[in-house]
Amino acid sequence: MQCKIDDTKFDYEGFALVRKLDGIDEQGKIRTKEENGRKKEDVILTMEPAQNVPTSCTVYDKDGKVIVTAADIAELHGKTFSAKQDWFREQCLKLRTSWEDEHTFIFIRRTHLIEDSVLGIMMLEPHQLRNMFRFEFIGEPGIDAGGVAREWFEVVSQQLFHPDAGLWQYSAVNQMCMQINASSGLANENHLHYFRFTGRFLGKALFDGQLVASHLIRHIYKHMLGWPLMFADIEMIDDNVFRSLMMLGDIEDVEDLCLDFSVMESEMGMNRTVDLIPDGADVDVTNDNLKLFLEKSLEYRINTRVQAQLKQLLLGFYEVMPEALLTVFDFQELELMCCGLPHFDLEDWKVNTEYLGQYESKKTAHKVVAWFWEVVEEWDEELKARLMQFVTGTSGVPAQGFAYLQGNDGNIRKFAINSISKSSSLYPRAHTCFNRIDLPLYDSKQELHDKVKLAVQMEATGFDIE
Repeated sequence: MQCKIDDTKFDYEGFALVRKLDGIDEQGKIRTKEENGRKKEDVILTMEPAQNVPTSCTVYDKDGKVIVTAADIAELHGKTFSAKQDWFREQCLKLRTSWEDEHTFIFIRRTHLIEDSVLGIMMLEPHQLRNMFRFEFIGEPGIDAGGVAREWFEVVSQQLFHPDAGLWQYSAVNQMCMQINASSGLANENHLHYFRFTGRFLGKALFDGQLVASHLIRHIYKHMLGWPLMFADIEMIDDNVFRSLMMLGDIEDVEDLCLDFSVMESEMGMNRTVDLIPDGADVDVTNDNLKLFLEKSLEYRINTRVQAQLKQLLLGFYEVMPEALLTVFDFQELELMCCGLPHFDLEDWKVNTEYLGQYESKKTAHKVVAWFWEVVEEWDEELKARLMQFVTGTSGVPAQGFAYLQGNDGNIRKFAINSISKSSSLYPRAHTCFNRIDLPLYDSKQELHDKVKLAVQMEATGFDIE
């Protein structure tokens, strides 16, 4: 007797969407169309089921010659992060325009840092973005031998991503991460121009091996890579919305909640209704259409709500960085590429960790906790960063140290280790809203090492390892 699968139920863990940019060819050229006698970009950003979006694995140089193939990409997937980085840098050097052929000078006034930077970068043609840049702060003597460029990337990212600029805002879950401000147009009427600049800025930083001072929310890195976005990605955007939507799957009759296919948005103290489907406010959510409601809710949170800004960000990014060149990385590695490997003060980390469950009374004297810290101490900085990404959602650590980690309510919420039985889970589980790892009561240090290492490395795949 065969068991019939209920395909009317929403698959919270398996359903995935991938962004699709229609209007960019394999060589990164953007399609245009004539409109009122002027050329206008003709690019459409949509979200499609993951299985419907092909991935390009071919990279071309400026002359149209293939320098990276699918076979090259496949060979890199089994390599270490360090090996991938080295390969990536080699390909960027192949794509860079030599100094003798063409180079670019960028002049900036410190008093008008962002305005001058936007003007200097946005006046360039896409092919010029791969030139070697030389920066000069007007009125300040000095030759840019690399130090001025590093400073420019650092100070621009500090101001560009600061909430006061109105383009980005803190993640509702982790204030080490920045997410797109859906109301950015109210703060800056040229906000889309600035998001295009932001894309070019991030792409140029990666291309030149420079670091930016701000960490982005996880799903932005996934968009940049063309990775599947899962329902769990909503949690990093708004954990209250995430929990509410998760509970709908357990309700016997969803009609009792009087929901419809719309959401309420608040802008400058004013509320407005946004339809998830045409005339959504007039369509009630029922058990029969709940699956569609959840699919549209995911699409709205990860794309539609900030679609205009996201499209410009991605277009600017791909004007510098060939999309296929990044396919060797996962989204956690992309964050490390953009922001660098942080330095972890293990003593500060241990001192500012809270212990729960069976670990609470003995703390670091508990044998499993002791094994945990011994294992972490043996790891290199990359694995420590992946552990932080696994537990908190980002590799970033506050400048003041682990004592200032924040939770989803904006209050201090330290790194926490909670005990769970092996019967409930063989692998550790993360609760990013609370900066907490549920660590099973392992029987040996080797078992702990193997299970924790696999968990933090598998986090980027999106697959369950139970």
